Amino acid sequence: METRIQQLVRELLVELGEDPEREGLRRTPSRMDNAYRYLTKGYKADLKTILNDAIFYEECNEMVIVRNIEYYSLCEHHLLPFYGQCHVAYLPNKKIIGLSKIPRIVDMYSRRLQVQERLTNQIANTLWEVLEPFGVAVVMDGKHLCMMMRGVEKQNSLMTSSAMLGAFQKERMTRMEFLSLINKRE
Repeated sequence: METRIQQLVRELLVELGEDPEREGLRRTPSRMDNAYRYLTKGYKADLKTILNDAIFYEECNEMVIVRNIEYYSLCEHHLLPFYGQCHVAYLPNKKIIGLSKIPRIVDMYSRRLQVQERLTNQIANTLWEVLEPFGVAVVMDGKHLCMMMRGVEKQNSLMTSSAMLGAFQKERMTRMEFLSLINKRE
C-alpha cells in the first residue's frame, strides 16, 4: 500500500516533468519515503530514552568539551541538507553526562527540519536544563546546500552559530578558553 508521502513524491515527479513509471524512478517514491523518515527521525526521539539515566553526580569543576561532532540536518526552507561540526562544552555543577549522550542530543535535534540558529540553541538549552551546570557553550559550523546548489551558489561559505549560557555568556575568560580549545589542531 502506497503511503501519503509516496503519493506526494509521485505527484512531484509528474509536476517536474518526469515519468514516475520510468525504470530509474519506479522505486523513488518508496526510497524518498524511507529517506525522509530517517532524516527526520529526531521528531520521534525521546530525550529521557536518549539520556538513559546517564547523568552522574561527580565533583568535577573543570570544563568538559566534546569537539567535532558531525551532524546532518535539513533546511526547513528548501528541504535541502546542511551539515557540519558541532562543539559542545559545559561547566559541571556536581553533575556530568555520559559522553555519548551529547552527540545523541545533537542528532536528536539535527534530524528535524531546522535552521542552524535554532538547532544551536536547542542543544544548549537542553544541556542547561538537564545538567543545571554553571555554563553551556555550543558552536556549530555548517555548510548549507540551499546556498551552495541554488540561490547565490557559494560553495565555500561556512555558517557559524553559537549559544553561550551561564558562565560562558557572562565571563569573557571562560568563553575565550572554550573558543581557544575548540580551535586547536589535533
